[in-house]
Amino acid sequence: MIVPKFGLGTFRLSGQTVIDSVKTALDVGYRAVDTAQIYANEAEVGQAIAESQLNRDELFITTKIRTENYAQDKLIPSLKDSLRKLRTDAVNLTLIHWPAPKLGVSIAEVMQALLEAKQQGLTEHIGISNFNIELTQQAIDSIGLQHIATNQIELSPYLQNHRLVDFLQAQKIDVTSYMTLAYGKVLNYPVLLDIAAQHQASSAQIALAWALQQGFAVIPSSTKREHLIANLAAQEIQLTKDEMVAIAKLDRNAREVNPEQLAPLWDE
Repeated sequence: MIVPKFGLGTFRLSGQTVIDSVKTALDVGYRAVDTAQIYANEAEVGQAIAESQLNRDELFITTKIRTENYAQDKLIPSLKDSLRKLRTDAVNLTLIHWPAPKLGVSIAEVMQALLEAKQQGLTEHIGISNFNIELTQQAIDSIGLQHIATNQIELSPYLQNHRLVDFLQAQKIDVTSYMTLAYGKVLNYPVLLDIAAQHQASSAQIALAWALQQGFAVIPSSTKREHLIANLAAQEIQLTKDEMVAIAKLDRNAREVNPEQLAPLWDE
C-alpha cells in the first residue's frame, strides 16, 4: 500500500481542538494525518505538526482539493497555499475531494491538473475521493492507473460498498475508509458489542479492525488521548472468519455523507 494503513482524520475539527488532537495523536504514535482545504484547518494542522518537532520524513500528510479550486488555473495555486499553511514543501498525497458531476466537473481536466502538481513536486502521490466506479475509470483513462494511489470513500459496517471496493482492489488502488464508525452509530450495535466482548475490546476497535482486515486504510478522528490510543490498538485485533461474516451481514447501504451537488450516483 502507498497510503499508511492507520492515520488521523481531522474532519469537523478546528481551532485549538484540532491542534490538540494532532499533537496528541503524534505523541502516541500516529504518523499519518488527513486534512482538506474545505476543512479550513490546514494551518492548525501545520502548526501542530511543527510543534511536535517530528522530522517531516517521518510523516505522511494528505490534503484534498476543494471543488472551487478545480479549474486548471486554480488547482496548483490552491495547493501551494495549502503547503504554506501546512508548513511543508510538499504533501505526501493530494486528492480530488469530490467528483461533483452536477457541477459539470471535467474529470479528465482536473486529473491532468493534479498530475501536473505531482510533476512539479508539490505532492508525492495523487488520488481521488468519493468517486464511483464510472468516475474512477474516467480518472484512470485520463492520467493512467499508475498515478492513482487511492480512492478515499465512506465505508463502515453499515455501508460496505462491495462493488466499488471490489473494483478498486482489482485495480490495485488503495482503499481508504473514512467514517468507519458512521458517526458512532455502529458502536452500540449488539453484533459488534458481542464480538468486542470476545476480544476484550471496544466496538469502535472492532469496526476499525474489520476495515483493516479487509485491507483498507482508516483515518478515525478523536479529541481524547485514550480514544486515540485505543483506536491505534485496533491494529492488533485479529477477527475470526465467522466474526467477519457476522459484520458483513450488517451492511444496509446506510450512507452518512452524500452532498447533492458533489456526490456521484453511487454503485449499489
